[in-house]
Order: sequence, then C-alpha cells, then structure tokens
Amino acid sequence: MRIRIDAVDLPGRTCPAPAGAAFPTYRNIHVAVQRRDRPAELLDPQPGDAPSATWTLPCTTAGTDVQGPYVQHRLGRRFVYLSWGTVDEAGVFTMFRRAKLMLDAVPPQVLAAAAREGLLVGRLGLSDAHGNPLCARVEPPHITWTAGPAQPDGRKRHTTLPGATSA
Repeated sequence: MRIRIDAVDLPGRTCPAPAGAAFPTYRNIHVAVQRRDRPAELLDPQPGDAPSATWTLPCTTAGTDVQGPYVQHRLGRRFVYLSWGTVDEAGVFTMFRRAKLMLDAVPPQVLAAAAREGLLVGRLGLSDAHGNPLCARVEPPHITWTAGPAQPDGRKRHTTLPGATSA
C-alpha cells in the first residue's frame, strides 16, 4: 500500500517567528515529509509558496497497523510528520515546526479499503487559521482520508539536506 498526501493552501515563504525569538520572521520556508528516526532525511522538500504539494510514501498494513519508512510510531500512535523549516543560502534546512498527520484517525472502513485497493490519500490545507504553517496534530476535519486504486509511483526525491537541524 502507499500513502499519498495531497496538500494545498501553503502559507508562503515567510511567517512571523514566535515572541521572544532572536529574529522577527522565518524566511525561505519549505515543507517535507520526515523519515522515521532520521529527521535530516526529508522526502521531496517543497517551497512554502508552491500552489500545491504531493508526497507518495511506501507502507505496509496489517489490519489497522500501518508501517513504513515515513510512518512515525510514538506512544502507541502512528503518524506522518510534515516538517517545516527554513532553508539558508547553503541549502541547510532548519526545522522550526512540524505537523503530525494522525493515521489512527483514519476511519477503519477507509483504511480497510485502502489496504485492498493499494492507496490511502490524505487531503489537507497547510495554512493554519492565521495563515502560518500548519502544526500540531492533524485529524479530521482538517484532513480528509480516502481510499483509491494504486497508481505507479510518481516522482520521489529523498533528500538529506546539509547540516539539517531541528528546533
């Protein structure tokens, strides 16, 4: 099975930094899927001002248990991290925020259909209510999960950005 994340409404390339930060604005914002246990390995980073972004992730299922190289597993819950970061002139990605796409919030009948058909699709907007990068746990109604027939792989680019750091 594969998971495809279809995202729209990206927030742009800048956003305000939190109060008390050493700088007022995050610049050259990008978003990517973070590999499990390898925060510097990012799948297909997309600029924050892209009209849309799509990622396709390999995974396996056993009943309602979803596993794969991009599926995180913390405290008994499965999810996919979308990491937000700034990219400097040298191409260094510095994470400042993440969104957790909660897989245990996928309706069981949708997950069962996706396991049969080969594709689980999550559709969501990536801007929060203030127009900033979406963060924290993402569950319906902020994401819509559907099942579909498996398609041949689209482009996949695994990128380890130099000096990737997390905040």
